Amino acid sequence: MKKNQLILGSVVLAAIVALVIWGHDRIHFDFREFRVQLAMVDWWRIAIGTGCIYAAYVFRSLRWTYLLRHNKKVHPLSLLGTQVIGFTAVALIGRVADPVRPYLVAKKTGLPLSNQIAVYIVERLFDAGTMALIFSSAILFATWFGAPGAMPHPELVKKSGYWGMAGTLAGASFLVLVRFAGNAVAAFFEGTLGVLSKKIGHAVGHKVREFRTGLDTMRSFADFAAVAGLSIGMWLLIAASYLETTRAFVATPELASMTAAKCVLLMVVSGMSSIVQLPVLGWFTQIGLVATAISKFFDVAPEASTACAAMLLLVTFLGIVPIGLIWAQIDHVSLRKVTVESEHIKEDLEATEATE
Repeated sequence: MKKNQLILGSVVLAAIVALVIWGHDRIHFDFREFRVQLAMVDWWRIAIGTGCIYAAYVFRSLRWTYLLRHNKKVHPLSLLGTQVIGFTAVALIGRVADPVRPYLVAKKTGLPLSNQIAVYIVERLFDAGTMALIFSSAILFATWFGAPGAMPHPELVKKSGYWGMAGTLAGASFLVLVRFAGNAVAAFFEGTLGVLSKKIGHAVGHKVREFRTGLDTMRSFADFAAVAGLSIGMWLLIAASYLETTRAFVATPELASMTAAKCVLLMVVSGMSSIVQLPVLGWFTQIGLVATAISKFFDVAPEASTACAAMLLLVTFLGIVPIGLIWAQIDHVSLRKVTVESEHIKEDLEATEATE
């Protein structure tokens, strides 16, 4: 994993250097205007946005606790530290630290790591589904009922909204199918994909069964509704944070008057740019992609776009780092150590299951 991450980091770094060299004489960037944009930020809005993100972590803790309740009942906020420390590790070390959260939960609750990885998979699916639902609903509502110009490139955006809604419905249908016929679905993939490669077929079948194990945490429609409600509430808080942070740039009218529907576009771009999160280097690629989106979608100057993108990263992604580092010290957790341990244990589990 470290070798792959090093190769990917080198490629991204080379691409960034090439882009800087290419744009040096082609793109004018006024650093004085960039500083002015930051100096004129409405810090009350930034504080509200940061508070929304902190509240979203509480929702994450509540959701994971609820997903555990059929295996072990724990205090609703007892897992808050595992979420904060886990996301701090991802922010500082990269996506290689993704297994830290299930690893810390397993250590804290005494439950098997394989069970927590299954919960993690379910959690990520709900995140993707909820984000797709919010995106498609906001886009379609704005294009159907909003004033002319409510969304940039309305026809293209409307098609994206339809695809998002279709993807949400397809994901929900697949979730129900796996929940009630997981072994049959796994056998289907093993049989069809196994024609091309037995290894791929077995891997996909294993992932489906792992996902099915995670779905055992929801044994009724009430369970599903509770988890879905917590997911929607959490992502609405995140959306509110994006909106407040963007509107904090009062010196740029296009940002100060940002609508919720338009802001959802930035959430999608930001989410996609963080899928392959590299340590430190990934911060700059994320800023660059979000700044480009702000500039192209909303016709905002590069200086304001970059300042806004940097602030969005600081508030929505890096803002938890100071609290996470303090919490890790209190709980005597070494981020690098738990990242290595969780990755090794996860690989051992996958190797063991592959030989079964």
